[in-house]
Amino acid sequence: MGMTFTQKILAAHAGLESVEAGQLIQAKLDIVLGNDITTPVAINEFTKAGFSDVFDKDKIAIVLDHFVPNKDIKAAEQSKQCRDFACAHCVSHFFDVGKMGIEHALLPEQGIVTAGDCIIGADSHTCTYGALGAFSTGVGSTDMAAGMATGKAWFKVPSALRFHLTGKLPANCSGKDVILSIIGKIGVDGALYKSMEFDGEGVASLTMDDRLCICNMAIEAGAKNGIFPVDDVTLAYLKGRSEREPVFYEADPDAVYDETYEIDLSQITPTVACPHLPENTHPASELGDIKIDQVVIGSCTNGRMEDMETAYRILNGKKIANGVRCIIIPATMQIMRECVERGYVTAFIDAGAVVSTPTCGPCLGGYMGILAAGERCVATTNRNFVGRMGHVESEVYLASPATAATSALTGYITAPKEEIA
Repeated sequence: MGMTFTQKILAAHAGLESVEAGQLIQAKLDIVLGNDITTPVAINEFTKAGFSDVFDKDKIAIVLDHFVPNKDIKAAEQSKQCRDFACAHCVSHFFDVGKMGIEHALLPEQGIVTAGDCIIGADSHTCTYGALGAFSTGVGSTDMAAGMATGKAWFKVPSALRFHLTGKLPANCSGKDVILSIIGKIGVDGALYKSMEFDGEGVASLTMDDRLCICNMAIEAGAKNGIFPVDDVTLAYLKGRSEREPVFYEADPDAVYDETYEIDLSQITPTVACPHLPENTHPASELGDIKIDQVVIGSCTNGRMEDMETAYRILNGKKIANGVRCIIIPATMQIMRECVERGYVTAFIDAGAVVSTPTCGPCLGGYMGILAAGERCVATTNRNFVGRMGHVESEVYLASPATAATSALTGYITAPKEEIA
């Protein structure tokens, strides 16, 4: 019986010829990741367990991104604990103010993760790196602590769902519309502890930013991970970037999938997930009577350069609607700099938006855009649970950067026009 893409990577890292769904394995790790919220918990567990050193200072990444620059004393203390630990153990991949970015945009950009890797991160959206042809998944801080000390983690090998992509996206759609459509189809538990594996001729038409966005939200369908095959787009992205030599795997022709879904990309439309679950999806064109108070364009899902380009194309030379607060957050300092150099930041400010340094802030209801009772926000983030961005009586609508920017101009949820590309 053949193995899926994910199973191939796990077998290799477990030192086994083959693995099958449901099997318990211990696998070697290429990267262990934590942020300013989860790393302090891991550090406490690391110390409590009596560990004295990390397994490899070059295979641990600590990114301060959730409340950085620090929003209060507690956030400052958490960041200081991370700094002290990184310094004491000479952690080479430590990102602080001035160098930081939103972790799941930063690690691919910096070449810290690459094809064929086995990666854990104490953040649920660690599944993002499947876009590069890696196995990556979120874990708890205790698992992070063990990973930092031993370089290994236990896994139950997941079964898989196959998403066969054909066609090409319309001009006004992106990877965000694809993954929202899929979650709307299978539900928030439709891929529970399974691997979401994407293949088919349609993959070639998706940019790397599209793929990173799609894999990022695999967890919102309950998946253990999401993963794309390595192709010319992947190779072009990795070239001159990866700090380690990529390793390429592919699913066996007779790999077993629990189910196969046929997705025609040409039939995707601008999609919005309404409160209070990512599965509550509707065409953006059907929601035009919903008045909004805020727009957030950013996050580990949609704060990359293509997302900034989309926002610029729509907002440049126009004005954000009265009564709408538009917050734009480039995901890394490199993206921030490019936005400055291209004149995007000036255009955003002229349109009436505010531009922040990289932070997860509003996505998790931390800071930089908290909602009051009764307020509505269109966000390019990944979750719209009750109280996710502030008051429990506020509402978050998940959408693509194109839909979010278009809605900022009208003051209502509005589908982008096809000519935006």
